[in-house]
Amino acid sequence: MNLASVDLNLLFAFEALMDERNVTRAGERVGLAQPSMSSVLTRLRALFGDDLFVRSASGMQPTAKALALARPISEALGQIRGVLAPGSSFDPATARRRLSIAVTDYGDLVVIPPLVAALRREAPGIDLVVRPIIDAAASVASLEHGDVDALIGGHLPASTRITRCMLFEENFVCIRDAGQAKRKARLTRDDYTRLPHALFSSAGGDGLPGAIDTMLARHGRKRRTAITLAHVVAVPFAIAGTDLVATMAERIARRFAESAGVSVVPVPYDVEAFTIDLLYTRRATTDPALRWFIALVDRVCKKL
Repeated sequence: MNLASVDLNLLFAFEALMDERNVTRAGERVGLAQPSMSSVLTRLRALFGDDLFVRSASGMQPTAKALALARPISEALGQIRGVLAPGSSFDPATARRRLSIAVTDYGDLVVIPPLVAALRREAPGIDLVVRPIIDAAASVASLEHGDVDALIGGHLPASTRITRCMLFEENFVCIRDAGQAKRKARLTRDDYTRLPHALFSSAGGDGLPGAIDTMLARHGRKRRTAITLAHVVAVPFAIAGTDLVATMAERIARRFAESAGVSVVPVPYDVEAFTIDLLYTRRATTDPALRWFIALVDRVCKKL
């Protein structure tokens, strides 16, 4: 493909089509009437050698090729906007800004403390509002609508309008009363299914019950859940002094083990790790402050 012959306006039209999934609305966004926008779509299809968008009962749906192109095109256009936008420079040390993010319980406990410390050091004039992810799908919709600037958590729903960046992987461990663990340092598979379990479950949780119970089902095993708690931080304190066992994220378990009087022991099964992700929209590529903040989150999480 000869880049000199590519009309940059076609890429802006592609971005509008990805967002709107409607030729008329996409045309209005880029200042073209419906017939002209249809002609632009024909040119896009010729440029990329793919249908890109196909009609369906729910509107125009992107093809696999369009989905693969969406992120790199959006990021490239964002860089162009950032260069051309007046006042695009950003100095975190002197900036005054209010940002908002939504996080799961995990993000609140593991990511937010070091992130707040970094903000106070590097950008003391930036105010941060942290909201809970109670309903993951609703939080993704809030991000799409611009109600929050970013999401942090595990097992968050996918969306073609959102960029997902993996921050790090997290492993599962078991915790149990420290006295019980002294008498028997490791759990066998029989121990794991024989002992009563405590777990954390909420509408905005990280999917732990499903992950563990699905794994056990593959082995023909089942556990008994004796207590279900609404907040993950309550789990280690609830099982201390009891025969309960819990399976939870390792970073949280180790953070509260000593103060709660519990011990961290391996899960006696192979449990797949899960990822903690950062979700944001293409607005982050055009907003210097938000772009800096996204980079800060990534930098902070690399040290966890």
